[in-house]
Amino acid sequence: MAEEVVEKEKEKAAAPPSKGVSMKLVAMIGAGALLLGLGGTIAFFKLNGKPAPDPAQAETTGETHGGAGAKVEAAPLYDLESFIVNLADSPDVRYLKLTVKLELERPDASGDVAARLPQVRDAVLILLSSKDSVGLRSTQGKFQLRDELTQRVNNVLPHAGVKTVYFTEFVVQ
Repeated sequence: MAEEVVEKEKEKAAAPPSKGVSMKLVAMIGAGALLLGLGGTIAFFKLNGKPAPDPAQAETTGETHGGAGAKVEAAPLYDLESFIVNLADSPDVRYLKLTVKLELERPDASGDVAARLPQVRDAVLILLSSKDSVGLRSTQGKFQLRDELTQRVNNVLPHAGVKTVYFTEFVVQ
């Protein structure tokens, strides 16, 4: 019996120590995981192939969205001609070229804007010429200008009818 124990110990000593998991096995597992991940991603996008609708496009095309399937009607827009003004930058002379569209709350508001167009343009010009280029270049400055323009135009109209103002051209030089 002692001889058997000695022989087993010799066999253990003679056998090379195990290296654990071989590098080949690790590489195969990694490649398999990568292929499964890519396949899952492709399958996900194929099954969910239709991209999310763009809300701005849905309004103009009249597409339906929402649980009730109600149509979203596009609000009427009123185009104003471009404005070119000197900005209030004191040492330098800077210009702003701005084109806007007014989103109206109701269709009959376009008649109010057309009837008061000189007053609307005057209010916009005065507001724009009071701004400086540093404030207008920031995103926050543009949002503030949008809100101020909406308020000024609504103050000129007999019945407030402008929901918001959209910039279609904005150049500071």
